[in-house]
Parts: sequence; C-alpha cells; structure tokens
Amino acid sequence: MKKFLLLFLLSTQFVFAQFTDINIVKEIHTKNKGLVVSAHPLASEAGAKILRMGGNAYDAAITTQLALAVVYPQAGNLGGGGFLVGVKNNGEKFTLDFREIAPEKASRDMYLDKNGKANTDLSQNGRLAVGVPGSVAGFFATLKYAKLPMDKLIQPAIDLAEQGFALTAKEAGLLNSQGNYFDQHNKTKTVFQKSTAWKQGDILIQKDLAETLKRIQKEGLKGFYEGKTAEYIVQEMKRGKGILNLNDLKNYKVAERKPLTFNYKNNEIVSMPLPSSGGILLAQMLTMSGFENLEKYQHNSTEAVQIMVEAERRAFADRAEYMGDPAFITDKTNMLVSEKYLKNRWETFNKNKATPSAEVGKIIAQPAESTETTHISIVDKEGNAVAVTTTLNGLYGSKVVVSGAGFFLNNEMDDFSVKPGVPNMFGAVGGEANAIEPGKRMLSSMTPTIVLKNGKPYIIVGTPGGTTIPTSVYQSIVNTVDFKLSPNMTVNAPKFHHQWLPETVMVEENFPESTITDLKKMNYKIERESQIGRTEMIIIDENGNATAVADGRGDDSVAVE
Repeated sequence: MKKFLLLFLLSTQFVFAQFTDINIVKEIHTKNKGLVVSAHPLASEAGAKILRMGGNAYDAAITTQLALAVVYPQAGNLGGGGFLVGVKNNGEKFTLDFREIAPEKASRDMYLDKNGKANTDLSQNGRLAVGVPGSVAGFFATLKYAKLPMDKLIQPAIDLAEQGFALTAKEAGLLNSQGNYFDQHNKTKTVFQKSTAWKQGDILIQKDLAETLKRIQKEGLKGFYEGKTAEYIVQEMKRGKGILNLNDLKNYKVAERKPLTFNYKNNEIVSMPLPSSGGILLAQMLTMSGFENLEKYQHNSTEAVQIMVEAERRAFADRAEYMGDPAFITDKTNMLVSEKYLKNRWETFNKNKATPSAEVGKIIAQPAESTETTHISIVDKEGNAVAVTTTLNGLYGSKVVVSGAGFFLNNEMDDFSVKPGVPNMFGAVGGEANAIEPGKRMLSSMTPTIVLKNGKPYIIVGTPGGTTIPTSVYQSIVNTVDFKLSPNMTVNAPKFHHQWLPETVMVEENFPESTITDLKKMNYKIERESQIGRTEMIIIDENGNATAVADGRGDDSVAVE
C-alpha cells in the first residue's frame, strides 16, 4: 500500500511539473529533427511532443495552436481566426484562410452614431466587436494534411486547461493590467480575475475551457459551431449588444486559397493572398527595394532604411485603396505585384529626401490594427513546413469571456473600415474595399511566410504586430538574404516600421542613433517604440542544418522533436 501511495504521489508531481517548469529556450541548432517555435514554451513543447509521437508539422501546428489557446489567452485562441501557409515535402503549397467574418446582421454603418461619427469603442470592446470565429474550423481544415486524429492532438490543451499552468511574470503583469476591462465587459467573474494581484508562479486553471475542448474532442467541429458551445456564445451575445447568432456559427467555412508566390534573388517566397494584405505588401516591398539592390548597403544603415521605408510607404498606400476580401472586391493582386506597375510606383523615389505621403496615395484615414497576434513556425524531419499566424485582434480581443465556455472572443470587426477614412486601433486607414458587409472577411496584415531555396524550405517566418507584421517579415527576409545576418541577429536586431499614414517612421529604442539623425535631416519624422513584433523563425541551410530562433522580446520559446 505504501509503495502504491508513493508511486501515485510521484506521478502526480510529474504531471504538475510539466506545467510549472517553464523552460524558455531561445535558440536550437539541429539536423534531421523537427522544430517548433511559438510565443510560449509550454505550447512549443506540446507541439514537439506530437512530433515525437509520430505526428508531422501539421499535427504539431494544430496542437501548438490549441495549447496557445490555453497558456497564451491574450492572443492564442478558440474565439479568433488566422491564416496558415504550408509547404509539403513533395513541393505542394497551400494556404488556409480561417479569418473571422462579419455576422449576417452586420451593416456598413453599424459603428456610426446619429451624427455619422465613428464610435471605435464599440468596434474594439464588448460583444458588438465580435466577428464569427474561424480558429476551430482552421484546426479541422488542417487535419487533412496531418497524420494523427484530433482526439490525440487536442489532449495536451485539455491537460493544460484542466490541471493548470504557472504564469510567467509577463503573463501575470498583463492579466493585472487588464483587470478593469474584464470587470467592465463581463457580467460574471472570469477565471482571469481574482481579488489579489496575479504574480509569477500563480497557477491558472481553466475548467470551463477544458470542458469546451472536450466537447470539440468528442463531437468534432460541431462541438464548437453547434450544440452547447454555440449556445454559450449566443447567450453571451445577448448579455450585451452582440449580433452573432447560431446561423453565423453553423455556416462558417474555411477558405483554402492558392498561395501568393514570387521570386526574390533566386528564392521562392510563399505567402498569404487576400484577404491578408501581407503577401501583396511583401511582394511589393521586396520588388521595389530590389531595384536598389540592398545588399550593397549595411544593415540598418541610412541608405538601406530609407529605401525600405519608401518601399513600405508606397505599398501601404496601395493597401488602403485596393485591398479587401477578394469575394467582395475586384482583386487587383496581379497588377499590384507586377514589375511594370512597381517600377512606375518607384519612379518618385528620391534618395536625398522623404517622399510626402500625399504624393503616393489618396489621403484617407486608415483603421489601426491590433498588435496582439501570435505566430508559430514549424518544420518536421520529413521536410514539411508550416507558418501559421492567429489572432483575437486586440489584447484579449473584445475582453469578453464566453460564460460557461471559458474563452475570449475576438474584436476583429475593428479591422474593417468602420468608417472609410477613420483609423483602426493600429492607425491603419481603410477605404471602400474594406467596408463592412455581412459574410465578409476583414482585411488583415498577418503574413505567415515560407521561403524556398531549390524547392525546399529555407526560411519559415512570421510575427505578431498588427500593421508592423508585413514590415517585420520583410526585414527578416532582407536581413537573411541581403545582409547575411545570423538567424539570431535577424530576429533580435532593432526593427523599424512605416505604413504611409501616419507619416512617421517607428524605430525600436535601441535603433542606431546615427541613422536616426541622418533620416531626420532628410525630413523623416521618427517615433520611438519599446518593441516591434515578436518574430519566430526557422532557417535551414543547403546541408539540412536547421536553426530555430524565438524572439527575445517575450517569453517565446523553441522546442525540438
């Protein structure tokens, strides 16, 4: 009996140890083994464990996303959406669009007051801000590329939710900072609120979320989009001004789209097409700066940064005018990425001064896009690669937790042009192409990207950061291909960002002062930011040696098979 009791206690300690021993790993070098990079060490380890069980990159992508929905609630999610870019080891390329959509009762002017003024509080906070979630449908759409059944892939997330996990200092701080918003937007107390401040090492147990995950495990897709969970979501809508209904949930569909592909210096870039603006922006920026051959310059030198900023300015002006859900607009992707069009766009570039934004696009206010997104990069030992970026939009989305189901809902409706010309929460301005319509997907900046060399995965990259996502992925590729930086430097070197409007260049605090001084002399307005993005990157050389790097700006972590 004593022996049995001792074994039971040891096994109990082991179970809890896997969720309290937070081991953040920033870089791993390996060969012939799978790698997972994500925003949280427990999620990366869950994905790597699936690889060890015989799963492939797509199995690991499903498990890692589900784990992030538990351990990274500010952006990992069941109640949001995202994009996945995949390249199979036979060369097949595909993308999955599980972006949220506007509910059937949504309307163009739903966030305008009686005077026609945009009320962005309604589009950013509370139940009216919620788009139809796509993440769970995205997990199931990924299954056709996976090897293991969903009941195995979802179990690690159930364990994390049911048994609890230790908060990092950053997570505790975020929960504390949002407590007033949780109070304001929830009718009942959530597991994310407590009477005393959260601190590092506190255990977060999410029983309601565990039950939601079990319903998905048992009932499949219907376990979320129909039945008890769907009813919980609709009941939550009725506690405020929400319009999402059972029909919206039941009718949600993932779109499998042809990847946007293009060549950059003998590398094939595979990225996301519309309704992501990311792939188009990436193609435009790399092509335009390619006219000046960036490899002639030093990383973050005045010359290189000015060229890249001006490429960003022209690309983001096009984003505002032309980009939206391709089912609702005339898709002008082919024109926008054509060399002829981009050469014409680049003719106004002046290496001696900043180009006024009014000269490259119609001045209309842009919707701002939230920075609280999360990215996962994965490669397996067979050579399958996946880049997936998901989001709730803002920090903890709408701040609304579905009572009885335990997860946050997105505030993705704010990514539409709430009123064409009015900035969203990221300062991005949108035009008619991104106006609100029922059943429409809102324009996004998420840019999951895989770069191929000789047909094989070379760079797997992505980041959160709202409108800074495409420019951070752009810099990651240029840093590697043109400036020949190491993977660690590519990820962690100071970044910059420009998006046409506002007419400022954002730079991280540790950006070179000499470059800032020179840019100011050329009439650039500089704004300092504490951080831009959190890039997750895997680089594989021609000999199969792989390096995975998790961004040093957060708790991001790498795990190996």
